[in-house]
Amino acid sequence: MNSKVHQGHKARKRFGQNFLHDDYVIDQIVDAIHPSDEFTMVEIGPGLGALTGPVCDRINRLNVVELDRDLAARLATHPFLKDKLSIHQADAMKFDFTQLKEPGKKLKIFGNLPYNISTQLMFHLFEFAACVEDMHFMLQKEVVNRLAAGPGSKTYGRLSVMAQYYCQVVPVLEVGPEAFQPAPKVDSAVVKLLPYEVPPHPVTDISCLSRVAADAFGKRRKTIRNSLSHLFNVEQLTALGLDPTARPEQLTLVQYVVLANALAERKE
Repeated sequence: MNSKVHQGHKARKRFGQNFLHDDYVIDQIVDAIHPSDEFTMVEIGPGLGALTGPVCDRINRLNVVELDRDLAARLATHPFLKDKLSIHQADAMKFDFTQLKEPGKKLKIFGNLPYNISTQLMFHLFEFAACVEDMHFMLQKEVVNRLAAGPGSKTYGRLSVMAQYYCQVVPVLEVGPEAFQPAPKVDSAVVKLLPYEVPPHPVTDISCLSRVAADAFGKRRKTIRNSLSHLFNVEQLTALGLDPTARPEQLTLVQYVVLANALAERKE
């Protein structure tokens, strides 16, 4: 029996569901995820189980976090999958992923994420980076570009800084709209996020990094002397080795860390 088709559920527009149905793309994603029972496997938003089925073919236990009650119920009664699934009917944006931790195992998290929440969800997931082995997500291609962008690029922003603070960002493959039912209006891409054991450029207070990046990029057309004037004056910026006339997208992650640590020191 094919575990990918189950009781002919059709995507309902009100949930903004785009279901993956291209078997070749699905196989490539599952290979990239590399499912293994050596890790606590977690899927966010399994939907109709396009990835859930093939992942479960390779492992004995999978945690799924699904907000849609009907889809969670459908998985709970799925003839081939139900015995392998631990179903958490919950909002991934508020979910405490540490509760899934098993002794001596890190989490491997994956999902075909709803595009309207993907950015906020990334920020939420970064909080759990210390207990995560890796994460694989299907996202809007534009979001993957932002995650991977370097200084000087138009797409480089707060998401790039925060993602690259916690993780190595590796784009895996691009996926056209025709791989989904119904087809979305944008191109998609799969990204791999590999959390560092220890961040290469540690901050003393992560909330300071988040604040500095948010405030700088909140006024990305302005120089940092203007956008960060409420936090640092020109002398302080210069003393930190920064050019006050630089724009937010010209600063490297290391320079944002310098700003964050200076801010944290002052708070003490």
